Amino acid sequence: MGDSVKTRRKSSQREKIYEIILSGRSHPTALDLYEMIRREMPAASLGNIYRNLGILVEDGRLIKIKFGDDTEHYDATVSVHYHFACRKCGNVMDLEMPVQEDIIAKAQKFCGHELTGHSIQFFGTCEKCKNIIKKGKTKK
Repeated sequence: MGDSVKTRRKSSQREKIYEIILSGRSHPTALDLYEMIRREMPAASLGNIYRNLGILVEDGRLIKIKFGDDTEHYDATVSVHYHFACRKCGNVMDLEMPVQEDIIAKAQKFCGHELTGHSIQFFGTCEKCKNIIKKGKTKK
């Protein structure tokens, strides 16, 4: 019995969490998901949300991302891509731009480490917040 594949019981809560993340464009936190799930599944606990997120990450169905604030966000796009985080509202979104395929080879020239991947995050003010700021300035 050398089969190392874990067989997990199917969980409606886990599938609902995955469905929410997969269908949205946001990158929710565990607390965001907890608040969404509780509307349909009042018995859900924050502990169960964290456990199911851990399983989804372990199974490779989600990635977990931190943006410098110690808050973990979850994303169902597991291929390499870039993110933008708004410093005003905290929203995190995918940045639709081509992946820099040669960046690892370029970085490898500067160190003796074996590089196997990379992560690039952009920070600033999103369009929505920028427009709110602009409207606030024009009212004066």
